[in-house]
Amino acid sequence: MEKSRMNLPKGPDTLCFDKDEFAKEDFDVDHFVSDCRKRVQLEALRDDLELYYKLLKAAMVELINKDYADFVNLSTNLVGMDKALNQLSVPLGQLREEVLSLRSSVSEGIRAVDERLSKQEDIRKKKICVLRLIQVIRSVEKIEKILNSQHSKETSALEASSPLLTGQILERIATEFNQLQFHAVQSKGLPLLDKIRPRIAGITATLQQSLEGLLLEGLQTPSVDIIRRCLRTYATIDKTRDAEALVGQVLVKPYVDEVILEQIVDSHLSDLQLMYAKLLEFVPHHCRLLREVTGGATSSEKGNTVPGYDFLVNSVWPEIVRGLEEKLPSLFNPGDPDAFHQKYTISMEFVRAFERQCGSQASVKRLRAHPAYHSFNNKWNLPVYFQIRFREIAGSLEAALTDVLEDAPAGSSYRLLASHRTWSSLQRCWSDEMFLPLLAHRLWRLTLQILARYSVFVKELLLRPISNESAKDIKKPLVTGSKELSITQGNCEDQASGLSETKPIVSISSTQLVYVVTDLDRLQEQLPELLETIKPKLEVMGFKKFSSISAALEDSQLSLSACVPALSEKITQDLSESCFSHLKSALEVPRLYRRTNKEVPVTASSYVDSALKPLHQLQSGHKDKLKQATIQQWLEATLSDSTHKYYETVSDVLNSVRKMEESLKRLKQARRATPASPAGLSGGGMSDDDKIRLQLALDVAYLGEQVTRAPLPFQGPGCTPGAQQAPGDDWERPKVRSGARREDQGPRRLRKRLCTQRYEKGKADSVSPVNWHSVGSLVLLFPELLGREPVGRGGVLSVQCLKHA
Repeated sequence: MEKSRMNLPKGPDTLCFDKDEFAKEDFDVDHFVSDCRKRVQLEALRDDLELYYKLLKAAMVELINKDYADFVNLSTNLVGMDKALNQLSVPLGQLREEVLSLRSSVSEGIRAVDERLSKQEDIRKKKICVLRLIQVIRSVEKIEKILNSQHSKETSALEASSPLLTGQILERIATEFNQLQFHAVQSKGLPLLDKIRPRIAGITATLQQSLEGLLLEGLQTPSVDIIRRCLRTYATIDKTRDAEALVGQVLVKPYVDEVILEQIVDSHLSDLQLMYAKLLEFVPHHCRLLREVTGGATSSEKGNTVPGYDFLVNSVWPEIVRGLEEKLPSLFNPGDPDAFHQKYTISMEFVRAFERQCGSQASVKRLRAHPAYHSFNNKWNLPVYFQIRFREIAGSLEAALTDVLEDAPAGSSYRLLASHRTWSSLQRCWSDEMFLPLLAHRLWRLTLQILARYSVFVKELLLRPISNESAKDIKKPLVTGSKELSITQGNCEDQASGLSETKPIVSISSTQLVYVVTDLDRLQEQLPELLETIKPKLEVMGFKKFSSISAALEDSQLSLSACVPALSEKITQDLSESCFSHLKSALEVPRLYRRTNKEVPVTASSYVDSALKPLHQLQSGHKDKLKQATIQQWLEATLSDSTHKYYETVSDVLNSVRKMEESLKRLKQARRATPASPAGLSGGGMSDDDKIRLQLALDVAYLGEQVTRAPLPFQGPGCTPGAQQAPGDDWERPKVRSGARREDQGPRRLRKRLCTQRYEKGKADSVSPVNWHSVGSLVLLFPELLGREPVGRGGVLSVQCLKHA
């Protein structure tokens, strides 16, 4: 159905479908219904279709009524139409035959004209070829005539002076020869040209021979006019490359062969520098005239220059590269990396000096694009050199990252050899003795690999068990298991036999862990220095995106700093175990006083003296190596963990004592008729359980005094460095007066005295809140240790006051 017959009546805007959907050629009822069903219900679709059906019916009736008269008169108007059409058919047929006849006549005329035009075009082309051949023959005859006349008239003069043609004659011959070459190229393939070609070849040979002789004469004289005329002639006949090759063979090659000697590479590097200096002297001494004529020199006049020549690029440089590659092949040998680096550096300085001798930036670009330039650069086997350096650095680093942690050499800022070797490897990558600009990307990757390898090494150290031996003894690996069952790792036959084996367990000391943390901090501090070392070397290469370099280095630094928390946790765990190994002796206090009839304790136990010795050793031995904040963090974590364990231990002891006391009371009630005194009481009236509690109270009080008054780096509100007390000043255990009456040594009076003493000392010494946080759990033990009774009146403070202090 055509579009002109698709005028459907417009329906109301409330219809759920588009009326144009019915006029589409691919209209499908099922698709139409499913599409409308997504928007409305079927009942609404039915109502809209009925409404539009009524509109269509009304439009159709209206259309029929509008053209009703035409429909009725249609059959009447068509009467006699066939006779009229038959009358027109005869003249139309005659007109068609006349048109076809005229068309055939015009086609024959056009075809005849095309044939004549093609023949005329062929004649014109042949005429042009004949004219070109005539011009070629005339040029050949003219050149031969000039040569013959010159030889016949000036034979004696030429023999006396030179066997070559003069410059003016050469210019005339070159002009004719240029025209000859043009017409010969246009007439290529013609038989007549093949007959004349030997004569053209003879003219070419004579011309080239004369130009070569004239150029050599101009170079030897020296004469600027002769050289300028000769080079202009070469440019006229489009033989500039022949002139440059002639200069390279006659002028440059003998000098290069004389300067470059094979013995230079085997001798000192100063001889290599001297050789390059002599090669650079060739340009100002022997190429001065050529550069003035061609415009390569700064003093040359632009009007008198001959363009199109670059003797430094096309004559001098290829001969220098050829001489170096043929006579000095060992110059490019990377077997000795140190010598290779020096030779490469000297050679690149020579290349840069040679580039500075070029007259312009365009000449430098032509030099860098020359095949000889690429050949010279490719001769330097830089990937092999990097592999040798990589093995040196990686081998030295892996030799230091072993199971045995050795100390760094004297004078190093690091404590361990592994850290010292890591930093020295990073510095070596960017040192002047190793760095090469073309290997910057490989060296940067090696830098990141070194940092990643050291990070992995530190993570491997975290898996080692901590040993209590000294650092010197740690250097030998500890082997667990019986000697009969231990076998070597490489014995495959014994492994296949099924015998059990135990691998060496390499341990690490806490001192070495502290050294690792110290070296990690030092390495992170020096990484910005490494970046400052890298930047100038990359700036010379034109690299400007230092943000990516800094980001990669920051990622490596984050990887290193991520190891510090695990190391700190391992160190604090070892310190806590060392402290608690002494504090757990509190479990032995009941055995010392139960049924032993010992005197009432007046001083703390001896194990408390050694409880904080590991912390004092850490403070005194590493305060100059570690940051003060790191030491304080370790000490706080250690004190918190060890006092918590000690609190649990003392609580367990007190629970055991209380249970024993209750058992004795029940036994006493069972034996109430027996007049004997209880077995748990000593002659003075204090029971064994009270002695145990009193001893534990003295131990807890003494430990709290050590924690609060020890010279540890605690800084808090109200605590100044000058207020810290030295170990020898007023360093005594809390004790009961030896001359006091026995009734004054009871639990109640002793409890009052200890609490008062602890409060007064804590108030007078301005104890740091950090220390009281560590001993807060120990303070909670005083009610249990001192009889679990309320503190009496008369100005004696309670345990809560002790905690507040």
